[in-house]
Amino acid sequence: MDKRCAATKTTAALLTILLAAVSVPAIAADDLGEAFTQGKFGYSFRWRLETVDQDPLPHDATAAPLRARINYKTADLNGFSFKAEFDYIFDLGIDKSNAGGGNMPILPGYPVVADPEGEDLNQIYLQYKAAFGGQFRIGRQRIILDNARFVGNVGWRQNEQTYDAFSFNHKADNGLNIQYAYVDNVNRIFGEDVAAGDHSQNTHLLNLTYAFEGIGKLTGYYYDIDNEDVAGLSNTTWGVRFSGKTAADSLKFGYGFEYATQSDNANNPVTYDADYWRIDLSANFSAATVYAGYESLEGDSSKAGQAFRTPLATLHAFNGWADKFLGTPGAGLNDAFVGVKGKLGKWKWNLLYHDFSAQSGSADFGTEIDGSIARKFKENYGILFKVANFDTDSSSYGDTTKIWVQLTADF
Repeated sequence: MDKRCAATKTTAALLTILLAAVSVPAIAADDLGEAFTQGKFGYSFRWRLETVDQDPLPHDATAAPLRARINYKTADLNGFSFKAEFDYIFDLGIDKSNAGGGNMPILPGYPVVADPEGEDLNQIYLQYKAAFGGQFRIGRQRIILDNARFVGNVGWRQNEQTYDAFSFNHKADNGLNIQYAYVDNVNRIFGEDVAAGDHSQNTHLLNLTYAFEGIGKLTGYYYDIDNEDVAGLSNTTWGVRFSGKTAADSLKFGYGFEYATQSDNANNPVTYDADYWRIDLSANFSAATVYAGYESLEGDSSKAGQAFRTPLATLHAFNGWADKFLGTPGAGLNDAFVGVKGKLGKWKWNLLYHDFSAQSGSADFGTEIDGSIARKFKENYGILFKVANFDTDSSSYGDTTKIWVQLTADF
């Protein structure tokens, strides 16, 4: 029996034992023994069928990974608690795709579906909640700042991105929210078996938000990313974002404005400066919400490596679900988009159109139409249908169609 097969069977047995445990509410404990016996188990399953038709590759990809997740959190003991979370992504035997990042096997001519099989210690951290309301964590943890445009967990992929870090979070009564993290390592979606899945860091993340009652939220951030394994991803970003909502009669309007500036940092071999800006507008009608926006990431069509980049972001949520722009093009990227979303009975639906072009120069990259419909059943179960169709205007990007069916169960 090879190591992978043995690991799979051992992991499956462990999951079976843990899932058989009876969950009890997490409450304040009087001693260490009670902290563990009064802790709480949680578990979930997420199965997804994904197909990819991507030109000019000769074969279509099909993947159907199942993620089983088990977690446990102790009860609080004098403000302290402990949490561990374990994932296993199962290959159900019908996959015909590449997992990306150097994962084996490599199938020539097939697109990437970045959901490699295997185990993952997703989170394991010690937490302390102080009397003044501040929260401290040390260990492997999920970090999502704002809308995850710069720092996120890449939650769409089966193997989530987490951070080996020390973090602090304090939401004060006066509307000020302070978040800081020192990151020692980023555990990326490709898994720890390949170099692309594990990036050593010396990174500082600072995010300050102040809520103005009835107007909106003002956010300022400073992200000092020092990637010690991939030099080109080291950068320093300063930015500001304001978002809010207002109402006029029966209509509700939303708005968001953001600007950031970025430069090379630490060991980055390229010296550069680049800007980012974004505007979001929405109008909520009784039947649906109409929304539109424009996002620009600066680049330089005449100089390589000058583009604004977001290496820690949840990228799937931005610039189209077909994931054609996971890395900013050298000439930068402008994304003009408009969408409409709403509810139909218990179903939530979303339809979105993108027009992509170069920020530097006159190149058109293409257009994309995305759509989804989803609902929950009996609180614990969910189903999602989702499609992305990218139509290229450039020899650098092939026409791409992706289709997903997803089932979830959370307990």
